[in-house]
Amino acid sequence: MKVLITGGAGFIGSHIVEELLDTQYEVVVVDNLVTGHLKNIPPQVRFYQQDVRMNIDDLFAKEQPDYVIHQAAQVSVSHSFIDPLYDCEENIIGTLNILQACVRHNVKKVVFASTAAVYGNPIYLPVDEAHPLKPISFYGLTKEHAEKCIQIFAKTHHLDYSILRYANVYGPRQDARGEAGVIAVFIEKLIRGESPIIFGDGKQTRDFIYVKDVARANVAALTNGNQETLNIGTGQEISIQEVIEQLANIVGESIQPVLRPEREGDIRSSVLQNDRAQLMLHWLPCHSLPKGLLETVQFYHQESLAGLRR
Repeated sequence: MKVLITGGAGFIGSHIVEELLDTQYEVVVVDNLVTGHLKNIPPQVRFYQQDVRMNIDDLFAKEQPDYVIHQAAQVSVSHSFIDPLYDCEENIIGTLNILQACVRHNVKKVVFASTAAVYGNPIYLPVDEAHPLKPISFYGLTKEHAEKCIQIFAKTHHLDYSILRYANVYGPRQDARGEAGVIAVFIEKLIRGESPIIFGDGKQTRDFIYVKDVARANVAALTNGNQETLNIGTGQEISIQEVIEQLANIVGESIQPVLRPEREGDIRSSVLQNDRAQLMLHWLPCHSLPKGLLETVQFYHQESLAGLRR
């Protein structure tokens, strides 16, 4: 079976590519390399440098994928306030382009990367899939619209799908400058000998899920969770201050963060209930936060040393 993955040279996408290869799928990657990197793509994977906003019919006609995992997106909440039109183009127009190609070329199923940002500030915790959708950023809004486009395509064209709403994903290859992952930003600061910056008081909470667990959920969704919208998180609420403390334990030194005012569009507290994902995908997150943080710190240290050698 062949899987076409958009955004497959990026942070999450590249880990999904590896998981697909490990489970014996044939893989094709489409990425415009705005935030992705060629070094993330294994040599046995066919790669097309192309923007999903452009006509993609020729590629689908050539490759004839059985499944599509659609990861390509503008993913920064803060950038969505700077350029909401780009968010609309990348996250809505790009998704519509992919959906039309899927219908024309008889793709069996689309797995779509959505986000906890569609919920906005939670009314209750943990957040389940029935929680009202009230995004407070253009990023969350465009992802909500993309979800609805998928659901309409499913009804009108009988296109199967799974929508996966990610919690806060972290892990190796996350770009501290491009994707705004707080853990990647913290680790990069520590490697440089700088104090990490916390926007807020540090008591705000998130559900941090390791990227390899997210990759496993995507591969599981190819054959499970049909016509489902599912939360992909750990179900564990962790404060930003707790993350700093765990990083301090890993690096073996005290960390004194710098506190700054909260940013527009940031949510105070968030944790996702993952019961339906466990049931529908036969999936469980396997990495604890200490284990995931250790592997992530080790990755960035190796990258830093490699940079010095160059």
